[in-house]
Amino acid sequence: MKVLVSTASKHGSTADIGRSIADVLTGQGIEARILVPEEVTSLDSYGAIILGSAVYAGRWMKPMRELVDRFEVELAGRPVWLFSSGPIGDPPTPEEDPVDVDPILEKTSARDHFLFAGKIDRKKLNFGERAIVGALKAPEGDFRDWDEIRERALAIAKELETRV
Repeated sequence: MKVLVSTASKHGSTADIGRSIADVLTGQGIEARILVPEEVTSLDSYGAIILGSAVYAGRWMKPMRELVDRFEVELAGRPVWLFSSGPIGDPPTPEEDPVDVDPILEKTSARDHFLFAGKIDRKKLNFGERAIVGALKAPEGDFRDWDEIRERALAIAKELETRV
């Protein structure tokens, strides 16, 4: 089975998570292809889909929301998993799912949604982003839990093995 892993990532942190998930799947003998949302033109060759997005202002990034809208019917007919990347700090906050995840879950009939902690590297932020991060007193650092990400990917691989 071939799996599509697509991520919307502004500064690369969410893309790193997508690559880690694809690496775990590949290590379990599952063919995984990584594409950014704008490169996805068809879902015909994929037996399962994993979609992830960075979260800004409580929402998924526009390119991933547009992918979901473009392929709503096709996504609902396949096994789909979603993940969001964004909470920061120790413990990571905010703890809530992005405000637009429920409609995306409904549109895709996703099996699950995972909320992963994110990363802030002030050197990569533009002026406006630095201002927001400063105003919110958001901590800088990498808060991603790679063990949790691998565990979730292994759980997906196990579920896919039962489908083959």
